[in-house]
Amino acid sequence: MAKLRITPHQTRTLIWWYGRRASIDFSPPYQRKGRLWSQIDKGFLIDSIINGFDIPKLYLADFQYGNSSLNEKKLPYAIIDGKQRLEAVFDFFDNKLVLNSDFVLRSDPSLKVGGLSLRDLRRNHRTIADEFENFSFDIMSVVADDERDVNELFVRLNRSKPLTGAEVRNAIAGPVTDVIRSLTEHSVFQEAIRFSTKRAGDQNAAAKVLLFEYEGRPVTTKKSILDDFARGIQIDKKAIDKNKLELAARRVVDTFDSMDEVFLPSDELLASAGIFPVYFWFVRSVTPKYRDDIRPFLLSFEMERRASREAQKEMGADSHVDQQYARYDTLNRSTNDGISQRGRYEILKSAFLDFLDDAYDMNGEKPFVEVPDNEKVPR
Repeated sequence: MAKLRITPHQTRTLIWWYGRRASIDFSPPYQRKGRLWSQIDKGFLIDSIINGFDIPKLYLADFQYGNSSLNEKKLPYAIIDGKQRLEAVFDFFDNKLVLNSDFVLRSDPSLKVGGLSLRDLRRNHRTIADEFENFSFDIMSVVADDERDVNELFVRLNRSKPLTGAEVRNAIAGPVTDVIRSLTEHSVFQEAIRFSTKRAGDQNAAAKVLLFEYEGRPVTTKKSILDDFARGIQIDKKAIDKNKLELAARRVVDTFDSMDEVFLPSDELLASAGIFPVYFWFVRSVTPKYRDDIRPFLLSFEMERRASREAQKEMGADSHVDQQYARYDTLNRSTNDGISQRGRYEILKSAFLDFLDDAYDMNGEKPFVEVPDNEKVPR
């Protein structure tokens, strides 16, 4: 296995990098999602550059020499660490960003340039524009042939930063992580959900439902368990069965297709990432005949649950609280616990039966798919 090699990149100015921005892969597999910094954060970086403060090193995978198997986009570079910084710099070049209103030029504090764009600086304060354009980041070139080395470097460089569990997990090389990434490309994540995906919330949700399918039922989805799963370790500490994983992935996609039929674009019912796995398992379990009833039922259930909660707040201990809703609220406080996952699903299942009984003459018909014996997990 080739060794990881990290060396200083030839010194180049920001304007040089801007001219070659299309040569950088900003979205390699291990990378966090972009656009995490606020306008104020990005403006503060530009402030630091113009005022000559030190900026932490950036790390780029350097594919200029040789044919690396890691170079998926066939570009000279891929970002490892420094994505938000480069995005801020390029935004300033594109005049999508202005100096913060409280900007103070250290060399001349009397000069009022806060709120100006790079275009404004070029027109009226050419010296300041030059300071920015000719600034040079300290960039390290990383040459590696093993994805595990690059992933490990990314995690180590970001160890002191507030990465979410899903962002760190995304840097774990292996078949489970590959499947999770592919699942997030499904339209249910691209269109139906309303919860944020900026901090890999979609990858976290995809990991949970993939684990559900792999284990054959809703299970605990705490960080340590999902991390083991990404590393190829089952809940019972055995190695992941790749054939079983492939089958689980296909079943997840089938249920996602069904969810697309149930939920609307940016659906209010999918505003919380914590409920997504429970709704996934619920949709999975309902027979196609009653799929059109799922969304009206969930809306009714949530409306009645809120009404019950409000009544309890107004009337206190003397209020009559539906125990079904009260237990659901309690379980909702521990969204990653296996008991919570299964408990909320069972409550929805029971309430759905009541909902259908009121709407139809069921004649003993079962609206739920029975889980085959070979899928059940005896735990």
